[in-house]
Amino acid sequence: MSTTAGAFIAGGIAACGAVTATHPFETVKIRMQLQGELQSSSSSPHFYRGPIHGVSVIVRNEGLGGIYRGIGCAYIYQILLNGCRLGFYEPMRHTLATTLFNDAKTQNLGINMFAGAASGIMGAMAGSPFFLAKTRLQSYSPFLPVGTQHQYKNAWDGLTKIYKGEGVRGLYRGVGAAMIRTGFGSSVQLPTYFFAKRRLVKHLGMEEGPALHLASSTASGFVVCVVMHPPDTIMSRLYNQNGNLYKGVFDCLAKTIRAEGFFAIYKGVIPHLTRILPHTILTLSLAEQTTKLVKKLEDKILGPETRVL
Repeated sequence: MSTTAGAFIAGGIAACGAVTATHPFETVKIRMQLQGELQSSSSSPHFYRGPIHGVSVIVRNEGLGGIYRGIGCAYIYQILLNGCRLGFYEPMRHTLATTLFNDAKTQNLGINMFAGAASGIMGAMAGSPFFLAKTRLQSYSPFLPVGTQHQYKNAWDGLTKIYKGEGVRGLYRGVGAAMIRTGFGSSVQLPTYFFAKRRLVKHLGMEEGPALHLASSTASGFVVCVVMHPPDTIMSRLYNQNGNLYKGVFDCLAKTIRAEGFFAIYKGVIPHLTRILPHTILTLSLAEQTTKLVKKLEDKILGPETRVL
């Protein structure tokens, strides 16, 4: 096992590779979550009707720059989020298993979910300002606007304007929803991945390698999407709002369901699934490879005896 710092670096690099491929679907997902905000379904616009339609509409009207709005913030966020999630998960799981069972190798679902949620929440808190700016950049469209529009030149301009207008509190607007969203997703992502991996090895005789990583990541990505999407929709709306349209997570949830119906919290779920499956597959599969590279590098620089959980 690599050091915590090594795992953080490996996780961040893997996530950046994944987000490069999946960012367009994230842009479509956010716009679908915001279109028709607090409007009845009969009167709400339907500019973006799905992942493929959404990508084609945005590229046709705004070019590749439109579909990749906020990519810089996405890289920073992914480094912080997945660096924490993949870097701190195993040390926390190891410590808890040793403390409670006197055996670091014990696999306990409760411990695994707690370690996953806690490490994810740490990442969400660290990266929240960048996700805020990313959401506002991605939601902006000079052609087919949805939700509140924020005209930022780039990520730095967005962060600067938010800070000047709202202070530090403004930069952390919606962080509660981000923690819930990421806690939900992280509590199942790694436990599901490792659970699927163990079962595939045990019952199907799969061996360590890309095929096993791909199958395990697919199972993990599907579960993450189902669990995480409702708080993800609430987070997008809290991040994108101007003023105090929503007082908090539960106020946003109540207003959304009251105005648009229960299934409004699942707006954009297909683009989300289209994004999260390849993103999870690429992140976890690449993490297996980047972790190996980091281990080799640490062995050369620090020596094998310095590697700790």
